[in-house]
Amino acid sequence: MKKFLIVLGVVIGMLLILGYVFRGVLQFAVMAYMMRPDAGFAETTPPAAPDYTIESNWAALPSREDAADRTPIANTSTLQSAADVDVFFIHPTTLLGGDGWNQALDDEEINGRTDYSTIMGQASAFNACCRVYAPRYRQATLLSFFSPQGDGGDALELAYRDVVQAFRFYMDNYNNGRPFILAGHSQGGFHLDKLLGEEIAGTPLEAKLVAAYPIGYYIDDSNGIPVCQSAEQTGCQATWNTLSLDASSGGSPDSICVNPLNWSANGLHAGFDKNLGSVSFERNQGKEDNYPDIEPGVVDAQCRDGALRISAIRSENYGRSFITEGNYHLYDYSFFYMNIRENAVVRSKAYLAGK
Repeated sequence: MKKFLIVLGVVIGMLLILGYVFRGVLQFAVMAYMMRPDAGFAETTPPAAPDYTIESNWAALPSREDAADRTPIANTSTLQSAADVDVFFIHPTTLLGGDGWNQALDDEEINGRTDYSTIMGQASAFNACCRVYAPRYRQATLLSFFSPQGDGGDALELAYRDVVQAFRFYMDNYNNGRPFILAGHSQGGFHLDKLLGEEIAGTPLEAKLVAAYPIGYYIDDSNGIPVCQSAEQTGCQATWNTLSLDASSGGSPDSICVNPLNWSANGLHAGFDKNLGSVSFERNQGKEDNYPDIEPGVVDAQCRDGALRISAIRSENYGRSFITEGNYHLYDYSFFYMNIRENAVVRSKAYLAGK
């Protein structure tokens, strides 16, 4: 009996150790199980397709007040009305689970999550340079990215069709020949990569592209758009995926990484002093008169092996990892918010000066 208890204790101890070591994997396995729709994509009826003549099918429009109007600076209003450039922004995944593989556009809970997280905290970075257009679309559920050859791939393809439809509607009805920026994050970056290759590269629209920011998804340069090498370059794309120094990368060494602290892809380290300010609107959701803190110098950054590496986080406001420890996907915009905001203005001015 004593020997049995000793062996049992050893086994339990080993299981606890393994559970701790692989806690990220175990947590994701549980999360994936909880997120999985009840039926396969082919067995479900997709939500109704969007009608982009209806304003409620846009998360942001410059003609109305919305979450993209928020600014991090008190007593500073959005500058969209005077902007000579547009931005077309594709929001990231906010559909974390549910009955189906794609979002119904009349789901007010998901729409609210989209507006008061990604539109307010990401798309708003462009309201100093540009008029902000952000379509709602039948986004694929988060689990889709972990089954891209099956149901998830079908869900992502459906979502992309909406993005293309929204972009073409924007060009036909809102753009009026103006230069534009394309921006997105995560699922938005995934769709933007494809949009750049199919709708922009090698077409007359490429001459109107100020810059593209398909942030938060591992992509290479196969979409045909040059990689940004400086802060003033136009007609180029900049993207990154933020990780700690020792976190494993989900991409490859060939993935594009442009450092948002020096806007270079050459791997040069940029110190904390180059960070103009991290911003988290999520800590102030729905509080129109409560501006978030702008925290300069929260992170440094260096592109290495296809990912953006940070050595430390000098703030208590950014402590969450995404799925695995050291993956700071959730803060790809927040860490570098003020640098993105400034750079969008710089590239817009450079484009307009070179017309």
